[in-house]
Amino acid sequence: MRRHVDIARRRFLRNGALVVTFALLPAARTVASAPGASKPVSLTEVDSFLAIDSKGHVTVYSGKVDLGTGVRTALAQIAAEELDLPIAAVTIVAGDTQLTPDQGPSYGSLSIQVGGVQIRQAAAAAKAALLGRAAVRFGAPVSTLDARDGRITGPGGTAISYGALLAGRGFAISLDPKHPVETKRPELFTLVGRPVPRVDIPAKVTGRYTYMHDFRVPGMLHGRVVRPPALGAELQDVDESSVKGLPGIVRVVRQRNFLGVVATSEWSAIRAARALRATWSKWEGLPEQGKLFEYVRASKVATDEITSNVGDAPGALPREGLTRVEATYDFAIHTHGSIGPSCAIAAFEGGALTCWSASQATHNLRRQLAKMLEMSIDDIRCIYVEGAGCYGRNGHEDAAADAALLARAVGKPVRVQWMREDEHGWDPKGPPTLIDLKGALNSAGEVIAWQGDFYIPQQRPPSLLLTPLLAGSLAGLPVDDVGTGGIANDSGIPYRFANIKTTCHRLESTPFRPSWIRSPGRMQNTFANESFIDELAARAKSDPIAFRLKYLDSTDVRGIETLNRAAALAKWQTRASPDPRPQTGDIRAGRGVAYCKYELVRTYVAAVAEVEVTLSSGLIRVTRFSIAHDCGQIINPDGLRNQIDGNIVQTMSRTLKEELQFDRSRVTSLDWASYPILTFPEIPDVQYDLIDRPKEPPWGAGEPAAVVVPGAISNAVFDAIGVRLRSVPFTPQKVRAAFEASRNLRPTV
Repeated sequence: MRRHVDIARRRFLRNGALVVTFALLPAARTVASAPGASKPVSLTEVDSFLAIDSKGHVTVYSGKVDLGTGVRTALAQIAAEELDLPIAAVTIVAGDTQLTPDQGPSYGSLSIQVGGVQIRQAAAAAKAALLGRAAVRFGAPVSTLDARDGRITGPGGTAISYGALLAGRGFAISLDPKHPVETKRPELFTLVGRPVPRVDIPAKVTGRYTYMHDFRVPGMLHGRVVRPPALGAELQDVDESSVKGLPGIVRVVRQRNFLGVVATSEWSAIRAARALRATWSKWEGLPEQGKLFEYVRASKVATDEITSNVGDAPGALPREGLTRVEATYDFAIHTHGSIGPSCAIAAFEGGALTCWSASQATHNLRRQLAKMLEMSIDDIRCIYVEGAGCYGRNGHEDAAADAALLARAVGKPVRVQWMREDEHGWDPKGPPTLIDLKGALNSAGEVIAWQGDFYIPQQRPPSLLLTPLLAGSLAGLPVDDVGTGGIANDSGIPYRFANIKTTCHRLESTPFRPSWIRSPGRMQNTFANESFIDELAARAKSDPIAFRLKYLDSTDVRGIETLNRAAALAKWQTRASPDPRPQTGDIRAGRGVAYCKYELVRTYVAAVAEVEVTLSSGLIRVTRFSIAHDCGQIINPDGLRNQIDGNIVQTMSRTLKEELQFDRSRVTSLDWASYPILTFPEIPDVQYDLIDRPKEPPWGAGEPAAVVVPGAISNAVFDAIGVRLRSVPFTPQKVRAAFEASRNLRPTV
């Protein structure tokens, strides 16, 4: 079995280093990186982000982790660019709470926008310090020196390496985020903005990569948790004699409703978990799935959050002489559906806990484990090891909590590998969303008013980025309140109308433990808004792109350019929808557009989807996506294409197929047959127009392209068959029902 070897850390401790930091976030404490040595992690101190060893190799310590998105390569590009080094000279250590600063979770498309900018500042400061030291050594002005490939050359050709300059010493440098260090000018870039092969791919395609599931520690045991038969069931009795004769059993662990087994092998743990007899109470507290959105609408509103308010939309909508348009949209409950179920290892030694996890937020996990176990945070270390998919806060943290409780009970390291039924049945869910939209047009087809009401779960501060640990909840231990992510974002719209009001009705409860799943809220809200703007365009008999451009602020030149470039890429033909040209046969084709200015402040995306709809079956086939994407300065265009592909493929799956199935007690879609996802033959052709703006700040790309997918598909289906799809997922059954119920169908020939 493979074991993780922290080569960068060993090199750092052996050879000494220059370490430079840059801070934008609150301070963290300094901790020991190993016996006899210290590694600062404070975001307000100097020595946290960069280390250069005696051979000139650079280790970058990143609190942001790579979830399979390629950010590790991009961060290495940024550091290598500022330090004038080849990318091969840079190693990234990520997500180790003892070695890396807390830059916030790897979420919200902020790894480059925040984490990358911090690393760029640290690298620029390091280079400036090296040049200053070389200037003293050579007795020459900095302006006469040249830094390249880890060496600084002075007048007369005399050169010295970075490693020799440092001689094992560090620098006490503080950086003020209000006065950033001057970084390299974009016209001098040799790495940033150019395609660089991802550093992780060779090992992954050859089977040599160490995923969390491959990771092992000495003396490790294996654990499995016995889940209740219903979400709210209480454990009444356990018959430990039911597993007494099974080989390899170490212990049955019970703490209130938390029940698990620990064994010497994984198979022994699986057998024991299946054989262990336990008695549970009954519980049927979930709503009827067929009445889910009636339940959502009837749920008690905890608070109202007004996200935009211009003019008087409620007063304008009823005016005489206006054409009113109303629509309701809903978005199903989704599971994360990570291809590889969650996994973690926990080990206690000398009263301290070390946890290896694929968590996207190891610093948050550390705090949550400290709270659950009532330990000092100083005694807990969480180390990131990449897992097989994440897409938000899935089951990684919960597997870590399972492992921690079992390891504490038996006094040895315990590995917990979730099964498929754990992942689908017990990971937190993307909550259901219900949206009512109203609009009014005058006789000239101009939008006079827009009103949106969004029914979403409440947020219980300060848990924006925390979801209660399942093991802690079952065991009756302290856990955090519900955190749902920024699900009110993009309820406001990028278009300018005289009267706009959007309100998020924060509901007191939601059926399942909620958490963020890729582009939380932004996807659901943009789906409704971009579908509804299309409905207004159709009522005005206007071209969908021309209609959007009409209402974008004329000063928002980047948004206008993004929409126009998407139209050009897709060879858009200006006309109203649905397609007025006659189509015959069982398969009808259409195209639809969707646009987003992410959170109304950053990355611009416009997408055109081309679809074919089979009338007899209701099946939607997406044949092509054309994407124009402006995230400012592009670090790695090849990595950006990877990100866009991932956004489109996963969101197509969520839009066309995915929906949690449940009864009154529990989740029933516990496998890929009952929770289907997109397959390889269904992946469309994707074409890109990547708008690079080297002189602008780099923004995120991990989420924005996802939010335009549902609306673009819905609008394309309307263009093809004249039927609006307002309920995600767009299953064949829904398409057939909508088609048959429509009174405005064109005749089938």
